[in-house]
Amino acid sequence: MLDEPVTVVVRRRVKPGAEAAFESAMQEFIGFALAFPSNRGIHVLRSGEREYTVVDRFADKPSRQAFKETPKYQAWMQRLRELSETDPYIEERAGLGGWFTLPGAARPSPPAELKMALVTFLGVLPLTSALPPLFAWLLPAWHPLAANVLVTALIVTLLTWPVMPLLTRVFAPWLYGRAS
Repeated sequence: MLDEPVTVVVRRRVKPGAEAAFESAMQEFIGFALAFPSNRGIHVLRSGEREYTVVDRFADKPSRQAFKETPKYQAWMQRLRELSETDPYIEERAGLGGWFTLPGAARPSPPAELKMALVTFLGVLPLTSALPPLFAWLLPAWHPLAANVLVTALIVTLLTWPVMPLLTRVFAPWLYGRAS
């Protein structure tokens, strides 16, 4: 069985006056993280005056673990800790649950599985309905297996980055309740 992708949510409150130094350090950290072979993307959100949330995605749990065990990662965590008021809040989610983690929530938890399934269905249906016939028309000479691999990779990519984050924001009141 293949390991599922892992989404890591890290929340930090930066020391007063250390915002510029923290943001500069985060820019460097992003470069370091993205250079790691299994990293699938990292986003930093500033919410409030000194609150920062980092959402980092990895190919699978072993890759995330390998990243955490590098000496450079340990040095980065110490450097960022020195700019923060307390130790960071870190949460790791595997699979679809990572798509449904609200970065600003105090204690994130994914919505009910039925709600996740319905929103995922809304994202998957148009892609699986439109892309296979489109690529069959665009690439008629391709072997069906090769075309299927391309279409599947495109669907997964679209779901992971633009589609599911957009649907999660659009349906947030229903997924998480009105307080979201």
